[in-house]
Amino acid sequence: MLIDLHAHQLTKDLFNQHDHWGPFWDNGLRIGDWKLGTKRQTAATLDEMLERWQPESRLAAIDAAGIDKMILSMPLHMVGYHYETDFAVRYAETANNSMAEFCSHNPDRFYFWAHAALQDPVAAAKELERSVTELGAQGLMMGGRNFGGREVNDPAFRPLWEKVSELDCMIFVHGYNQSVTWGKNACDDPFDTTSIVGMNSDETLFYWNLTNGGVLDDFPDLKVLITHGGGFVPFQLGRFNLTNKTMAPDSKNKKDLIEYNSNFFYDLDIHSPHMRRAIIEEVGVEQVLYGDNFSGADVHEGDLTDGLGLSEADREKIRYRTALPMLKLPESGMNPDDLRKPIELSTTVDPVVAAG
Repeated sequence: MLIDLHAHQLTKDLFNQHDHWGPFWDNGLRIGDWKLGTKRQTAATLDEMLERWQPESRLAAIDAAGIDKMILSMPLHMVGYHYETDFAVRYAETANNSMAEFCSHNPDRFYFWAHAALQDPVAAAKELERSVTELGAQGLMMGGRNFGGREVNDPAFRPLWEKVSELDCMIFVHGYNQSVTWGKNACDDPFDTTSIVGMNSDETLFYWNLTNGGVLDDFPDLKVLITHGGGFVPFQLGRFNLTNKTMAPDSKNKKDLIEYNSNFFYDLDIHSPHMRRAIIEEVGVEQVLYGDNFSGADVHEGDLTDGLGLSEADREKIRYRTALPMLKLPESGMNPDDLRKPIELSTTVDPVVAAG
């Protein structure tokens, strides 16, 4: 059995919702003055591009990859935490309705992370509740930093943490390219750095701001999945733990940072088996979930738990056993004879999620 928690999905209703922000399909993804940095531009129309994202196409893709259940998120380029608040709130509602409709075609295979207008934490809490209780979302998708100018240690987010705790759902953290917020200079990001490097940095800052801000002391039941192997977090935990004590006099955490380990989970979207093994050894196998940025620019080949020297019991924890109860997922639609089905991931890369 395999549950993939890091995969992206496009739907038609994510596009053409605003005269300036779009998002638009213009030989590639365009949002306001920003255009996705990719070497894989395409002349396909929006309808042609979306053909490969239809329910039947996606189901065939995950069947071919040996994936039993997949938790989808919209591409993080499109989150729009810098949009005008009124539009951002409406866009989040539209996005979640659209994701729920997509998942309804194969409800025992596809699920989704809810999007919310995080520049307005109160509205975000309201939309999260609607998405979880009415639409069946598995939890909240968040970028790593810069939520309309706020960071996650800001007291304004308390209503959101209260709602996440009340709903007992996960937070899925995935950085987004900060250049999309740069207005007329949005395409002045050399080498697409704020996406390719910046996402990992921003995911790390989510961890740093949440822990140093004392949020986990007030909301100890928060469960956070950080993508891309946790940014830099697992590799710098020792330094973070020590410098929090020696160089961050305004930090509010009541415990050593490493004592919040049980609040954080990490996927294995890392391109070195040695580094994947290092993450597991550093944080413990119970804190590792399966996620691979399915169909993204850095597409993986094979099972990310292969070649790590893990016992079968530990492989199963990563592949599905930890995720099932945490996400309250049913086991329906799974063939127990396929627990070790080999994975041959598609090498198809879509230009929209190329930096996801």
